[in-house]
Amino acid sequence: MTGIVVNEENKWRLQTPGTQDWGGSPHAGSPNKYMMISADTHAVEPGNLWAERIEPQYKDRLPKMWIDDKGIQWRKMEASEEPDRLVLSRLEGEDLARSKAGATTLKDGPSTEERVNDLKMDGVDGEVIFPGKGLGMWYTFDPLFAQAQCKIYNDWAWENYGPRVEEMSPAAALSTGDLPGAIKEVERCLKMGFRHFTLPCKPLFGPPKTNELNYNKIEFDPLWAMFQEADVPITFHVSTGKDPRTTRGLGGAIVNYVVHSLSPTLEPLVNICASGVIDRFPKLKFGSIEAGIGWVPWMLDAMDEAYLKHHFWVKPKLKALPSDYFRANGFASFGEDKAGLGLIEEFGLQDNFLWANDYPHHEGTWPHSAQAIERTMGGLTETTRRKVLGENAARIFKFGEVARRYKFAL
Repeated sequence: MTGIVVNEENKWRLQTPGTQDWGGSPHAGSPNKYMMISADTHAVEPGNLWAERIEPQYKDRLPKMWIDDKGIQWRKMEASEEPDRLVLSRLEGEDLARSKAGATTLKDGPSTEERVNDLKMDGVDGEVIFPGKGLGMWYTFDPLFAQAQCKIYNDWAWENYGPRVEEMSPAAALSTGDLPGAIKEVERCLKMGFRHFTLPCKPLFGPPKTNELNYNKIEFDPLWAMFQEADVPITFHVSTGKDPRTTRGLGGAIVNYVVHSLSPTLEPLVNICASGVIDRFPKLKFGSIEAGIGWVPWMLDAMDEAYLKHHFWVKPKLKALPSDYFRANGFASFGEDKAGLGLIEEFGLQDNFLWANDYPHHEGTWPHSAQAIERTMGGLTETTRRKVLGENAARIFKFGEVARRYKFAL
């Protein structure tokens, strides 16, 4: 997408202190450009994808949208008690460009060329792709229904991105509340060629309930064993597992983003670090996506504090501190997070944080990622900057061809 107009509300995105004494550049076309892999981008699925492919018994349960007699647009998801009123904004300039970017189903047929060009313009050499509209697949209390939707998404994602998996690697989506179905889907997706899997932050949708199925339960051991044997990482993306639109009215957009979308993403990480999962599966790689990183140092300290001070309640007794498991096996993606970057070296998290531009979403940095990187990464050492911009993602998600171009050994 060329000729993007930077409208007044987005001019702040162009602000940058420059790179001064940096060893490389985040700008596309620079002879010394960093290897840049976005650890979080999003698919732009056709609106009719699930309606056309879903099994007949599920067709009437898909999300519904309508316009009432007053011209107000509504959406009803299966797990929501009431329909959501959709407030449609009039978009201009690059906000409008973002809303149209990333489509693969074009008038001339399926194509990923526009997407590839958009990302190259932003300096991105490879991307880890997550569902877009498909983040709503888990918005149901029925994990079998969620699994049926995940299968459709996985087929479509591999059809569109699989042929170029060395530069655009899609996540295979799973409904982990349906454990037998999830195991079968892992087997199927591994045969297709998927290189990583994304799981909802909670296996069963909705508020937590005492003793319900969750990632600290040994019932998940067969799934962890499959991931470890296949040497594929797992991720937990924001806004999955529970309703991220809980607060209505004044301040709702901000409250929902911070409290109900971002913060629940730490739950599966703590479940894995605290429950002995890594003692049993020491090579399992796991991470959060799009939740930022500023909270990670606090999470590590809080887990260790609870483990040491509540030793009389804690079980199982672990071989190491909970924070050690995250440092050895965990990761988290961010876009702009000065707080987290300010603590990365003090807390020894240089190998755990992954940059992402969140293409094509509005909260992301595309198409001005270079300026965002310059605004936030000036305080890092050159070695750390290279790790978070691409080397960590290349290693975790196995971008071998991209790494070889930059002479980086995985």
